[in-house]
Amino acid sequence: MGVEWVLICHGLVSVLVVVSFLCGRWPIFEATFIQRFHFFLTFGAYDYFLRFVGFVFGSKCKDAVLSVEYYCCDRPNPLLQIIYLAIISLTYYFVAKSSFVYIPGYYLSEIHRYISLSAVAVGILLFLLTSFSDPGTVKADNVSHYLSAYPYDNIIFSEKECSTCKIPKPARSKHCSICDRCVARFDHHCGWMNNCIGERNTRYFMAFLLWHFLLCLYGTVAIGLILAGRLKELKVIHILTVYYGIENSFWDLAPHVVQWLLGSYNTQILLMVFLAIVSMLLAGFFGYHAKLCLTNTTTNETFKWEEYMDWQRKLKEAKASAEALRQSISGLSTERKPLVNKWSAFFRRSPLEDVVVVKNNVYHKGFIHNIQEIISPLSTRKSFTRTKLKSS
Repeated sequence: MGVEWVLICHGLVSVLVVVSFLCGRWPIFEATFIQRFHFFLTFGAYDYFLRFVGFVFGSKCKDAVLSVEYYCCDRPNPLLQIIYLAIISLTYYFVAKSSFVYIPGYYLSEIHRYISLSAVAVGILLFLLTSFSDPGTVKADNVSHYLSAYPYDNIIFSEKECSTCKIPKPARSKHCSICDRCVARFDHHCGWMNNCIGERNTRYFMAFLLWHFLLCLYGTVAIGLILAGRLKELKVIHILTVYYGIENSFWDLAPHVVQWLLGSYNTQILLMVFLAIVSMLLAGFFGYHAKLCLTNTTTNETFKWEEYMDWQRKLKEAKASAEALRQSISGLSTERKPLVNKWSAFFRRSPLEDVVVVKNNVYHKGFIHNIQEIISPLSTRKSFTRTKLKSS
């Protein structure tokens, strides 16, 4: 029974760490233990580690750690790419070693040996395609082409020059401090890809997220079917009900079945739980980016819109407060007004409640057009190129 509890505790701790690290900043976890644990994992633990290194080994060793951090976090490097390849390779290896012996089985045919290998190969291909494709690098020789792609909305994007590249900044572009280049329709810099996600490779990135979600889901279901097949082939339910006299109901059988599975197939259980957790996280990432694509917004623009709307809200609240103060002062100097019922005054709306800031995204042109723009970026369309060349 000790092994089963160790596996359960290991699974719960793994879920807590993974969810806190990757999802701790989500609004749903605001002011919760998950958010605090995320802060500790991403900032607090490293800060304590730096203090410990500086106190024990001195400032030179601390500077060496900071230089490693700069290379890993602030400069292009293949570290996370290597980790991704190691994760997917080792996971497939353990799945094949522990589970392929049961294929073909009661529910799965032999073809799944080859389907799984092909699915992993396609996932790696999408990873390489996203990693090494051009995200839409803006240079002096093509900046006029990208300037024509999107108009300035004069809200979060206005006509200006990149202070680093010394070229005009097209609307929706951003200079990536890690890659040291301007990227058209910049979304974010992805460390796993060691590449920016921009206008030209967002389609590959979305395909990567969707495919890996389906891949992990497929692995979870396949291992589940293997375990269900073993229950059938070994007649575990029949033995438990007939020979051990356990009631043939879900609630009575479930603890004994789970205990048997954890004792006999703990590797498969761990792999299935791991794949299920990763599939849920990938589903969340894909859903978030799919929402951005459907509204023709990028991650970078999301933060810009939040800053702009917060600033507008504060400005309008200040104006509303000033107007209310002006009216109250002017009311004192005019004729005395009739008394207002206290309850009416209590329930009367404050002028600050009428402050509304509307997001005006001029790049949102309908779901179908937005999806087409992801699949076929404006800068890659021949018709778009010919039109711009004629106009120039």
